[in-house]
Amino acid sequence: MRVTVVGGGVAGSACAIALARIGAQITVYEAYEDPAGPVGSFVSLAVNGLRALDALGCLEAVQRAGFPVDRQRMWSGRDRLLGDVPRGRRSGDPLRSVTLMRADLVGVLREEAKRAGARILVGRRLSGDRRDPLVGDADLVVGADGIWSATRRAVDPAAPRPRYAGLYSISGVTDGPVRLPGDRHGFNMVFARRGVFIYLPAPDGIVWWSAQVAAADAPPDVTTVGLAELAELFAAEKTPLAVLRASSAVTAATLLHVLPPVERRHDDRTVLIGDAAHPVGSGQGASMAVEDAVALARALSAADTVPAALAAFDRLRHDRTRKLAKAAAANRDAKTAGPLASRLREIVMPFFFNRLYEKATGWLYDHDPGKLPA
Repeated sequence: MRVTVVGGGVAGSACAIALARIGAQITVYEAYEDPAGPVGSFVSLAVNGLRALDALGCLEAVQRAGFPVDRQRMWSGRDRLLGDVPRGRRSGDPLRSVTLMRADLVGVLREEAKRAGARILVGRRLSGDRRDPLVGDADLVVGADGIWSATRRAVDPAAPRPRYAGLYSISGVTDGPVRLPGDRHGFNMVFARRGVFIYLPAPDGIVWWSAQVAAADAPPDVTTVGLAELAELFAAEKTPLAVLRASSAVTAATLLHVLPPVERRHDDRTVLIGDAAHPVGSGQGASMAVEDAVALARALSAADTVPAALAAFDRLRHDRTRKLAKAAAANRDAKTAGPLASRLREIVMPFFFNRLYEKATGWLYDHDPGKLPA
């Protein structure tokens, strides 16, 4: 089976590995010379994503490229602890969530895809349309080209378009180790007056951080937002301000977008995966993309025809990704809450969050992607 994969990021590279493992001939077309870039932000993989990586044979390589994160702590802007739970897992799960730079994750997956036999061509932008000469006579076209997917428009010209989510994200790292008050190891999320500030100390003491700023009107050019502007926005929050003052540069800046539900996610020869089909947020984008890759390979191995496999894959993934998208919307709303809602959260959250967390997220972290066929 000849497969054309549009997009060479996390979703495209994971898909290339999975389909190469079941014997497909894979060509990946990536629009950018380096889809990850030399700098950028970090991504986290919860245990459901790690189990999918294990099915691809990439778990240990990804673990080596990042570091385990045991706990997730939520704080008020006044440094009051609101919640302390296992990060991306149930408390009894022996796996630990892994955080790494996006560039390193893409690099690991692309190298594994090449070892599996996939051909990766960079600097080639495809529309995903079967009339595109680069698509040629492929038996299957996989649209792994992100939230701004051209393949999605090829499958359905009336497909929804992304819209600004009311948040923009600025990320960076400190210039050196930073002294933080108390036990701040793990993933820390501060609910601030102007959004959410996320930070986590790496094993070398350098702090990785990301400021998600709530703004009804997006800045005309988010790349012009620097450390001085962020320091002013988070001036009332002591720990985020200390982290920002220990940094000298921004490494990534992006507007955050949401996408209404995509109703047509495949036709008889083309299928959408990852953010092209369901941008979910909640720190689950990479994990869902890798889950998609495993599920697609299993569906293709089990079905008699490509159209039957794509229909089965879509049925399998639809409810799970739709449920997660709803949870992500609630999470996003919490980040853009006003002062009254923020104060109410500070009062209520310490009493309920730790008690309800595992019950609310067990369905997500318990997922078993299965093994790839021999």
